[in-house]
Amino acid sequence: MSTAPTAQPGIFEPVPAQGRYLTCQLRVGADPRTVLRRLAGQADGQHTIVGLGASLVRELDATVPGLRSFRGVEGARVKLPATPADLLIWLRGTDRGELLIRSRHLEALIAPAFDVQDITDAFNHNHGRDLTGYQDGTENPEGADAEAAAVLPDSAGLLAGSSFVAVQRWCHHMSRFEAMSKQQQDHAIGRERESNQELDDAPESAHVKRTAQENFDPEAFVLRRSMPWAEGNEGGLVFAAFGCSFDAFEAQLRRMSGAEDGIVDALFGFTEPETGAYFWCPPVCNGEIDLRAIGL
Repeated sequence: MSTAPTAQPGIFEPVPAQGRYLTCQLRVGADPRTVLRRLAGQADGQHTIVGLGASLVRELDATVPGLRSFRGVEGARVKLPATPADLLIWLRGTDRGELLIRSRHLEALIAPAFDVQDITDAFNHNHGRDLTGYQDGTENPEGADAEAAAVLPDSAGLLAGSSFVAVQRWCHHMSRFEAMSKQQQDHAIGRERESNQELDDAPESAHVKRTAQENFDPEAFVLRRSMPWAEGNEGGLVFAAFGCSFDAFEAQLRRMSGAEDGIVDALFGFTEPETGAYFWCPPVCNGEIDLRAIGL
């Protein structure tokens, strides 16, 4: 019995204990259709979330209104790398070894058409805190508000239940952060680390003030599902913002980067993005990724 398409459920579930992000590029001259159908049949949208880049959708001679490639922010006073990719696979689970096995299986499945360009292992740190110790995603919308912010409505036809996601891997310069006083750290974030309470006396450059979603016109709500990553002695955050469009994310990034009013988010004093890409996350139907909107 067929059911109506819905959002990939993993988008709304809490951040898992372990995660793995694969970004992939379509091989020149390869036809991705057969591979994408196979991937759609094995990705449930809960433990395996799939996103397609604008260049891949164009290669399929399809159109997803609102999907575009990330190209940075005009007028930004900081570096915002644009690293477009054709395919995103976000694996979610509880065991890192199990994710490795699953990712190897999926890499073999997509190998006839795609090369895996990058793999980032991530994890849930200290009950949802960033490696700096601050709570991540405090202002996330919940319930119906989260669905309205992150998913296209029923009126979107075949696109109903799909979502757009902006993904950036940020690298923390931990020595810079560790050299800051406790007050400087709190003022950079705009919250007191232990209590997570907003600071009334935080400067205008504080991250909380730069990104207060209700202070934009229109309001700029996104659903954040970010995870820390670490390799050797380096680490940071895989930032993922799901939305019904990219507009809210771009509004926040313009303000953070100083393009709007010249004030740069204090985060850039100790962390910076290494990547930046946009993807369209199709809906699911009957437990599989639903690609009918792009003719598959």
